[in-house]
Amino acid sequence: MNLSAEYQAVGHLSQDSLVRRYSSLVRRVAYHLAGRLPDSVDVDDLIQAGMLGLIEAAGKYRGEQGASFETYASIRMRGAMLDELRRTDWVPRSVHRSVREMVEAVQRAETRLGRHATDTEIAAELGVSLERYHEIAREAVSCRMFSTEELAPSPDSGLLSSSQAGPEEGLAQRKTQDALAGAITQLPEREALVMSLYYSDELNMREIGEVLGVSESRVCQLHGQALARLRARLVEWRQ
Repeated sequence: MNLSAEYQAVGHLSQDSLVRRYSSLVRRVAYHLAGRLPDSVDVDDLIQAGMLGLIEAAGKYRGEQGASFETYASIRMRGAMLDELRRTDWVPRSVHRSVREMVEAVQRAETRLGRHATDTEIAAELGVSLERYHEIAREAVSCRMFSTEELAPSPDSGLLSSSQAGPEEGLAQRKTQDALAGAITQLPEREALVMSLYYSDELNMREIGEVLGVSESRVCQLHGQALARLRARLVEWRQ
């Protein structure tokens, strides 16, 4: 179904009808997001925030905005959920600080070495034990939405902002997205595989561990380490 047909299919529906038709989508988005977050996050809070995003989407959708209603609504829902997470500030500041220091250590170590730094080398750069470094790497996953997304809005979010951002902002977004894609291809093989299985194939940590033959904890470490490398390289690119 093309976008004009999609708009004709849903454009005649009232806001209430759209909300009823797509309410199950809120739960799908919420549980998908919750599966990537600490157990302390209440999925019911995400669903409540997502419903507000759906209501907003139902009131504002126009077919010419460049996305189907389901795509448009999903973006609004997820954005509302992320806003709720930021508002409640469930990640301690100490975690943000540790992850930021980890990113800076990755940047320093890889600049000095001229290659991918190992976890042992990054731990040494941080001045912490390997065990503590692995703990920080796992914590980096909980900070995911506050790191890569701040640097590179997703391609879908570009659909939303294209009507709001000017040509210069849109070009900057596309350049950053290209830089992020390039940085992912340059990750160490195992970290790149974790990113692909997680974000493209949407496997959870346990399933990825079964594919790689490692523990779920190790997958989380690899994921966090990959995010730190991406953050370090994108910071360099933006500078």
